[in-house]
Amino acid sequence: MSLTPRQIVEELDKYIIGQSEAKKAVAVALRNRYRRSKLPKEVRDEITPKNIIMKGPTGVGKTEIARRLSKLVKAPFVKVEATKYTEVGYVGRDVESMIRDLVAVSVRMVKDEKMKEVADKASVNVAAKICEILYKNQEVKEGDEPKSREQIKLDYFNGKYDDQIIEIEVSEQPKQMGLMEGVGEINIGGFIGGLFPNRKQRKKFTVLKAKETLMAEEEEKLIDNDAVNAEAIRRAEEDGIIFIDEMDKIIGKTAGGNGPDVSREGVQRDILPIVEGSTVNTKFGNVKTDFILFICAGAFHVSKIEDMIPELQGRFPIVVELNSLTKDDFKRILKEPKNSIIFQYSNLLKVDNIELNFTDDALEEMASIAAIENETSENIGARRLHTIMERLLEDISFNASGDYPLQTLNIDSTYVKNVFKDNIKSHDLKKYII
Repeated sequence: MSLTPRQIVEELDKYIIGQSEAKKAVAVALRNRYRRSKLPKEVRDEITPKNIIMKGPTGVGKTEIARRLSKLVKAPFVKVEATKYTEVGYVGRDVESMIRDLVAVSVRMVKDEKMKEVADKASVNVAAKICEILYKNQEVKEGDEPKSREQIKLDYFNGKYDDQIIEIEVSEQPKQMGLMEGVGEINIGGFIGGLFPNRKQRKKFTVLKAKETLMAEEEEKLIDNDAVNAEAIRRAEEDGIIFIDEMDKIIGKTAGGNGPDVSREGVQRDILPIVEGSTVNTKFGNVKTDFILFICAGAFHVSKIEDMIPELQGRFPIVVELNSLTKDDFKRILKEPKNSIIFQYSNLLKVDNIELNFTDDALEEMASIAAIENETSENIGARRLHTIMERLLEDISFNASGDYPLQTLNIDSTYVKNVFKDNIKSHDLKKYII
């Protein structure tokens, strides 16, 4: 991945409006990974990633920046909630489970890639199996000649047998059983299953479903799981990104020596060795956390970053503050991103032969309502636009059935004001309340 920081920011700009400081920070962190990968091994091992804390209210793009970043470089990425973890000794999830989750994501990524590589060979094997079953099970009327294998194969590829029911032999999957949360990962089902031969079951499927089932089995046979696990662990260690949300919820000072804050500080102390660099045991193998990039996020309204334990603060040298969204930001969010809200809802309703056309003054009015709602009630950032859009299109979505030719509906400011007249009236009244 040889994108420069400027190019990374340009890619992020396609999906996220504003927040240039946060984008710059993550772009530099990502580029430093590329720079590190080009260094000799003895130098590379001395350079660790500079972890980031994102501070800002909900709905301003903290999670989306991290998620888009991981997609950009096809890196293993996992988002976790800091509040889900408890200190060792308490009932709940231990912090090492975030590393296990990351490795599981990495294994899925690598396995999907390997399966695509062997898909053609697997497809040939599956076609041969199904065609042989169809050849043996064909019903021949008296006086008719049975179809040749070649003719059946041709009909199979043309989809003529897709809905025909056949019986195939499939492997019985061992049931996934684990121990209680926080103890670690032991796949008891897989362990017991490994002691006995792989059991087969005969099941009836349509040819289309049988093809899908057998493809998964054939691809599994053709890939080397040990190589997949080794590559997945390497990617998790070198390229993995862990996004820890709600970090401010586990930060708090208490005067006494008891209460929930004791456990919160304990979680911070448990996270510390993971961020510093340690080895975590997973069912795929041991994983070193030294070079995983950690991005923490939170609103930090009540608790402050300075309230974190000093040792953990030192492991997050980059702090970026994300700004609250303005009316102009809301207007841009509605139409500019590649996956904009207008784009999403327009495509959904196009399925039912309705084409939406939003005028500029309608977008202006919607942005204004979103900004006022966030100021006068809870500030939920860009998520407010989804609430507005759902209410705006409620009647249209309810009455759309697709039973008529394509129709174009123009949404202007008058329509928006009419839908939200009660909200606008309420906002006007609040001006006069002391």
